[in-house]
Amino acid sequence: MTILRHIRYLKAVVDHGSFTRAAQALHVSQPALSQQVKELEERVGAQLLDRTGRKIRVTDLGAIYLQHADRALEELEQATRAVRDVENLSTGTLRLGVTPSVATYLVGPLVQCFRNSYPGIVLTIAVSSQESIEPALRDDELDLGIGFGDLPAEDIEATPLHHERPTLIVGKRQAGMRTATVTAKELAQMELALLDASFSTRRLTDQYFRSKNLQPRIVVEANSIEALMEIVRHTDLVTLLPENIVSAGLWAVKLQPAMATRCAALLRRRHAYCSAATKAFMAMAKDVTSRWGV
Repeated sequence: MTILRHIRYLKAVVDHGSFTRAAQALHVSQPALSQQVKELEERVGAQLLDRTGRKIRVTDLGAIYLQHADRALEELEQATRAVRDVENLSTGTLRLGVTPSVATYLVGPLVQCFRNSYPGIVLTIAVSSQESIEPALRDDELDLGIGFGDLPAEDIEATPLHHERPTLIVGKRQAGMRTATVTAKELAQMELALLDASFSTRRLTDQYFRSKNLQPRIVVEANSIEALMEIVRHTDLVTLLPENIVSAGLWAVKLQPAMATRCAALLRRRHAYCSAATKAFMAMAKDVTSRWGV
C-alpha cells in the first residue's frame, strides 16, 4: 500500500500545484506529505517535482512516471472491481450502451426481466449511436452494448440476438392501409417523415430506394424516434422504422419487396473483464429474444 499512497500524494501535489493545498486536501501534515514524495523520488531514483518556482510543477521524468502510474492504477481499479464482484448478484453494477432504435422496443422488456431476477444490480443505460458505443467499450466506460452485429470493429465481439426489419409505419389517419401491401413505387409517392442521416435505419431506407431507382418524397426529417412516432400518430405522414416499435395508435404495413433485415446484437470488447452482472444480462437477453422467434 505504501507505493500507492506515494503515487496518490504525488498526484495531489501536481494537481494542486502546492504542498500546502495538497496536504489540506489529503488531511495530512505538510511535512509528512513532503517526506512521502521524497521517499518516492528516492525509490524511483529521479526528481519528479520541480520545487524552484512559486508553483510546484511536475518534471519531464515525473510526467512520464505519472503516465505509467495512471495506467497501473486503472488496472488496479479493474482488479478491485473484479474482487468486489459478487457472484451471487446480490449487489453490483452494469453499464449498458444502447442504440436508439433498440432502446425504443427492447430495453423495456430486458430491464423488466433483469430487475425481476437481480434487483440488487444497479443499471446505468446510455442511449447513443453505435459509433459512440464502440469507443466507450474500448475505454471501459461501458460493460456491454446493444447494437448491430454487422457493423462492429475487429476488437468488438458481437453476440446475435434477433433480426430487426424496418417497415412502413402508419398512424390512425392512414389506418385503412394496415391490411394492404404497399409496393416500393407506391411508397416513394407517399409523403414521408424519416430519421435523419445519422441513423442506420435511415441509411437502410436510402439504400432501399436507391436499389429500386426511386426518389422518395421526404417532407420531415427528425433526430428522434420518439418524435417521429408522435408525428405519425397525429398527422397523415408515414414513416419507415423497425416493426418492433409499433405501439398504440401505430400500425405496421407490409412492404413488397420487404426491406432488408439487420442483426441486433450484444456488443463487448474482446478479452475484456466480464463481470457476473454482465454474464447474467447476456444470458437473459439471449433467452428473452429467443422467444420472439426472429
